[in-house]
Amino acid sequence: MDRAPGLSVRLKLTLSYAGLIMLAGALLLAVVWVFLLRYIPDEAIRLPGHNAPGHVLRSPGLPGRFVPGRYDLWRAFAPRALQAFAFLLVFGLVGGWILAGRMLAPLTRITHATRRAANGSLSHRIQLEGRRDEFRELADAFDTMLAQLEAHVEEQKRFAANASHELRTPLAITQTLLEVARNDPNRDAGELVRILHAVNTRAIDLTEALLLLSRADQRTFTREHVDLSLLAEEATETLLPLAEKHGITVETSGDVTPTIGSHALLLQMTTNLVHNAIVHNLPDQGTVWVTTSVHQGSVVLTVENTGEKLAPQLVSTLVEPFQRGTERIRSDHAGVGLGLAIVKSITKAHDGTLTLTPRPAGGLRVRVQLPAAPPPPPPGPGAGPQTPARLPRR
Repeated sequence: MDRAPGLSVRLKLTLSYAGLIMLAGALLLAVVWVFLLRYIPDEAIRLPGHNAPGHVLRSPGLPGRFVPGRYDLWRAFAPRALQAFAFLLVFGLVGGWILAGRMLAPLTRITHATRRAANGSLSHRIQLEGRRDEFRELADAFDTMLAQLEAHVEEQKRFAANASHELRTPLAITQTLLEVARNDPNRDAGELVRILHAVNTRAIDLTEALLLLSRADQRTFTREHVDLSLLAEEATETLLPLAEKHGITVETSGDVTPTIGSHALLLQMTTNLVHNAIVHNLPDQGTVWVTTSVHQGSVVLTVENTGEKLAPQLVSTLVEPFQRGTERIRSDHAGVGLGLAIVKSITKAHDGTLTLTPRPAGGLRVRVQLPAAPPPPPPGPGAGPQTPARLPRR
């Protein structure tokens, strides 16, 4: 945005300092002048024995024989006052220029860092020294913003590269199958259609997951009251056929856990966690535990599953997009590698925290902590007591 040139902030501060000093000096001289006028007569008073009008004797031990009037005092006071004003003006300009430069030095560093960030250099930090004040708080906040922005940009770059790779695979397979069908008209069309349908389904699932992840990152959703315990029950009921197919037992328990957020996104988050716990489990006789609990100011959803022992280094990478965990047991329902990445984005969009820890006996424990919803207003007169519902155990 083009703007007309104007005075610099340093010059404005300098003029402000100088003007303030001049005003203070003028007020001080005015007070002195008004105070002296109370004791000075309008006209000069000549005492007996005085021979030189307008002359004031200042001999030690002798009283003054001439009392000056206001005009005489003004003639003696005015030149000194002008000299004082001139000194205050020079002092205010020079001192104000130096003081403004020292005060604005941190702002200059912040501006320099901002310009470097605008040119694409996000690794630069201000790192302002000294004790905490307004400028240092601004610099620290700007450094924090740059760090988060740099991490976000790097994450988006990795995500774009991984997404391009994942989307390119089904497209390449589709192109290869079509070329084979064109070169071999006698090939079994039913088998070709089956493979193309599976590849196309995977591409659609991946695209929908990417759109859901983008929606969670942008926080473009309506917030409402949501009970995580009901979402956990709904997710387990939906995935119960998949669990029975894999021989997995799902146990759900917990208290009413009210929070504020998107019902659809939180249900997707819970479904992803339960689905992930089912497909990455023991080959047979595995177990998934889904529990909800209420803490002071927060609600917690915990999903645990049995399985092989996981290294902490592997667990720390599972929330990254397309990181499926090569050491975990896989199946044809393993998904597109965005399940926990979507969970992380939805949790972050709801101002929550996501914690993944390996279980000592094998498997994974995922803990989602969200802010609790404010308590509802007290019921009106005549309303009966309300007892929170509990989820049944399975």
